[in-house]
This record gives sequence, structure tokens and C-alpha cells, in this order.
Amino acid sequence: ELRHRASPWQRNLGYPLAMLGLLALTGISVLIVCFHVLELLLDDAAMPRGIQDASLGQVSFSIFGSFGAALQVVLIFYLMVSSVVGFYSSPLFTRLLPARQDTPLTKIIGNCVSLLVLSSALPVFSRTLGITRFDLLGDFGRFNWLGNFYIVFLYNMGFAGLTTLCLVKRVSWAVQAELIRAFGEDR
Repeated sequence: ELRHRASPWQRNLGYPLAMLGLLALTGISVLIVCFHVLELLLDDAAMPRGIQDASLGQVSFSIFGSFGAALQVVLIFYLMVSSVVGFYSSPLFTRLLPARQDTPLTKIIGNCVSLLVLSSALPVFSRTLGITRFDLLGDFGRFNWLGNFYIVFLYNMGFAGLTTLCLVKRVSWAVQAELIRAFGEDR
């Protein structure tokens, strides 16, 4: 119903641009994780341990300077939004989704706790994937398991593999459905 009420500009330009943006952000994040996996295999310094004696503003946290730092911020925001959407889309937590003007206090508290856990895990998540080296002044790099090569390597490989599989599955199914509809085979 919302698609039918949308303006032609929104349907023909807005939705495709949003999809291309999501595809680009997903592809960039998978590429960064794949490069991080290669760094892990070649150099021990790529492990997501804490940075010692690196003052803010004295050391660049990105190879590409300001553009890279802005890209890191956009990717972290994208990962935050996609993890919240994925959390509320999972069958286990769909009942936790708040309803407008009809949400009991226990459900509000559950949402607050869930969002707090997700936001607390985001710095460790982005650091483990190699998206950023920034510590967010919280010493998140001092966890002992962040020094274990096998855990970090499998975490990165799992993210890259599952994200690529999801991306290929979504895109190929959408293209397949459009081709079937275009050739009139759906009747």
C-alpha cells in the first residue's frame, strides 16, 4: 500500500538509489573485512588489540585520511542500523517490537536493554572486523579473546561468508523474480 501511494520519483529514483546505496555499503564492508582477513594472515599487527600510546589526533586511524575516517563512520552507522533491523527481524525477538501507543513498560525496558547491549557490542564488533582501529576511549581492545588469532579469523570469515551469501541470495532472487515477471512466466 505504501508503494502504491509513493510518488513516481520515489518509486523510480528513490527506491533504486536506496537499494544501490545498501548494496554499496554491504559490498564495501565485505571488502574491508576480506582485506582485514588478508592482513591477519600476513601480519600479526592486524590483531584488534588496544593501541598503546596513540593519542587522539596524532595518529591517523585510516589509510585514506579524512575520507577513510568518514567512510568508517558511515560503515559503523550502517552496521548499527543493520544489526538493529536484523535483531528485530529475527523470529525470536519480533514480539519485542514496540507498538505505537500500546507498549507495556516491561516491553519498553526489554527494548532499552536490547539496544544497550547492541550499542555496547558495536565498538568491539567493528574493531574485530577491522573496520576501524579506533578504541572509542573505552579500552575495548584489551579483551583477552581479541588476541586469539583463530577466534578473530573465524569471526571475520563468518561475517564475510554469511554477508556475501545473504547478498547474493537477496539480489539473485530479486533479479530472478523480475525476469520471471518481465517474461510473463508468472501466469
